[in-house]
Amino acid sequence: MGDHVDGAAAAEGGPPRVSTGNAGLDDILGGGLDADRLYLLEGRPGTGKTTLALQFLLEGARRGEATLYVSLSETERELRLVAQRHGWSLDGVQVFELVPAEASLDPERELTVFHPSELELGETTRMIFERVAALDPSRVVFDSLSELRLLAQDPLRYRRQILALKHFFAGRRCTVIVLDDLTSHADDLQLHSIAHGVILLEQLAIEYGAERRRLRVVKMRGIAFRGGFHDFAIRTGGLEVYPRLVAAEHHRAFAGEFAPSGSAELDAMLGGGLERGTNALLLGAAGVGKSSLALTYAVAAADRGERAVIYAFDEGRGTMEARARTLGLPLQAAVDAGLVRIQQVDPAELSPGEFASLVRHSVEAESARIVVIDSLNGYLQAMPDERFLVLQMHELLSYLGQMGVVTILVLAQHGLVGPMQSPVDLSYLSDAVLMLRYFEFEGEVRRALSVVKKRSGHHEHTIREFRLSAQGVAVGPPLREFSGVFSGTPRYRGPASPLLGDDDREEHGDGAA
Repeated sequence: MGDHVDGAAAAEGGPPRVSTGNAGLDDILGGGLDADRLYLLEGRPGTGKTTLALQFLLEGARRGEATLYVSLSETERELRLVAQRHGWSLDGVQVFELVPAEASLDPERELTVFHPSELELGETTRMIFERVAALDPSRVVFDSLSELRLLAQDPLRYRRQILALKHFFAGRRCTVIVLDDLTSHADDLQLHSIAHGVILLEQLAIEYGAERRRLRVVKMRGIAFRGGFHDFAIRTGGLEVYPRLVAAEHHRAFAGEFAPSGSAELDAMLGGGLERGTNALLLGAAGVGKSSLALTYAVAAADRGERAVIYAFDEGRGTMEARARTLGLPLQAAVDAGLVRIQQVDPAELSPGEFASLVRHSVEAESARIVVIDSLNGYLQAMPDERFLVLQMHELLSYLGQMGVVTILVLAQHGLVGPMQSPVDLSYLSDAVLMLRYFEFEGEVRRALSVVKKRSGHHEHTIREFRLSAQGVAVGPPLREFSGVFSGTPRYRGPASPLLGDDDREEHGDGAA
């Protein structure tokens, strides 16, 4: 069951849901967990199980419910330290520590809960049942099943103990989450069959950069959930879960009007401009002017009183502001007015799911109408596989399109002149493709611009020279006397008049990436 349903709608067709204490996970589950059931939260050590379990209990305490944390592996002091680091107070959570720290090393006390004997297993479960009966909690967490597995010694007795736990709680109004750290060599699929739902947490070590964490709802009886992997991060305050973006779930009514670029000549080449809800791919070599062109769209939006967000993967904010001053663009004023926001993105530290969440926040909470991603080369480095980049971008661009946002994508090709190669082909996902190229004329490097694709209407098929000057982006007449401009070795058969005049040739410099 991998489809997303609204939490309220789900609640109408069945019993009320219980919040997990995590907004992202509740969204994935369509509202939360079914009450009074037993759930399995599994993952290797360090994946965030304890943190998520504490969020679940703290949510119950916030609602005035009695909650119990049964710890068979961690001490209460360790748990309170974890809570303190997250800024939490466990005053509303009862912690039942089954293992005194000094008992396991006392030679006079041979019988401890760590001793793998039938007596100890029975004593452990009896103590748990007694504490639950005395407290009568609405939420219980067991951490972890690996200790019960050691006490049981064989799979049959272990399964019987888990069933005994489930049957004990079946007659109580109590939602139970049991943690399993997957330290057993065998796959305990029997746990999956016993539990009402199973959530898997993973931690992935990449070759460079911060580790990546993701979760997947493996099973959830009677609940339609959003399937697949969802990125998450452990922050101060708990787990931040980023539900996988499904574009079909998001729609907004908008007028399909043009969004001007700030350059009348460029808008004319695009047949009037870029329509709302479309995206444009700026393709070309490094330094040819792609970022400068994207910057003009953001500043033009600010001039209209609209909000724009620039996600900068490749350069710092200072470099971008310096370029804007050289081009005569009032970027700083737009930033100060809160109409343009520049966010530097480190692909080594940011997961694709978190980036999609940032974009969603800028559109839905900040009402951004222009989104610039500069560049896809940097975004590509955040992806483990090129195939996932295409799938991720398909959902992201579809979402932005359905929300009426104009998206500007920057992609640097390999090489400077001659045959060019792109690190990934996203042209078929793009509504418009603008090709920027260097070409040589009379021993001088110049720049050419052409609209090679536009889905939503008419566009020019000409190749024009453009120049970056103190007056911004200047676009010249079509280069009709040239052939071979895109190959980088054009042949010229006319006078110099088709080219931009000397008055417009205040070069911006190599920083116009």
